[in-house]
Order: sequence, then C-alpha cells, then structure tokens
Amino acid sequence: MSFEEKRAWILAVVAVVAYAVYVAVVLGRAGDVPLPEVPYAAAMAWTIGSAIAAGILLDIVAAAVSPEDAGRKDERDREIGRFGEHVGQSFVVIGGVTALVMALVELDHFWIANAIYLAFVLSAVLGSTTKIVAYRWGFPRW
Repeated sequence: MSFEEKRAWILAVVAVVAYAVYVAVVLGRAGDVPLPEVPYAAAMAWTIGSAIAAGILLDIVAAAVSPEDAGRKDERDREIGRFGEHVGQSFVVIGGVTALVMALVELDHFWIANAIYLAFVLSAVLGSTTKIVAYRWGFPRW
C-alpha cells in the first residue's frame, strides 16, 4: 500500500469517526429540546480540531512506521490525488450552495452550520474513497 493510499484511509476514517462523535454528542444533549436550541458550537469546534490533530498525528505515525515511503509521490499518485480532490470538492460546492439557500430562507444557524460541516465530511469521505478505489482497482482513463 502506497503512503498516499494510507493517507486517504486515515482521512476517511478520521472524518467519519469525528462526525459520528459530534452527532452523538449533539443528539445526547438534545433530550426533549429542539435541535436548533442544543448547544452545538463547542462540540463542533472540538470535533473538527480533534480530527485535524488526529489526522496530523496519524500521518506522522504512518510516516514513522514506513519512512521509506513517506513523501514519495510518482505520477500515478499525483493523478489519483488530483482526481480524488476534484471528486471530493463536489460536496464542498453542494454544501456551499445548500448553506447559501438556507441562509436566504433564514433558517437557524444550527442547520446552516451543520449542513456545511456535513458537506466537508462528505467531501473528505468521497475524495478519500475515490483515491482508495483508484489505488485498488485502477485509475479510470477517459
């Protein structure tokens, strides 16, 4: 497994775990309170910050475990990386448009923030999944 594929796995797993923790915390706080009234900002900030820190730490650990692979990229790695990023960015655009529409119809900040967070998570997962599939089953040629 190439180092770049390991990075894709790390990003996908960290994004899913962090978002699952965030959802569990927010839903756990909800009880009988409507979701927009649940304090979510601190949980969101902590899970995003923790995901970034975990991603960096796991990347360092992966580089330490196989230092001969760390930092090495060939043409195939660059093409797969670019392709995965382009595919993943589609959810950033979808999330931005969704948040814009939500703001225009004056939805609560809770829904707008959560739509953006979900879009970033889906972008990371879709981009990473695209890279993993390309590494495992080949890069598509058009």
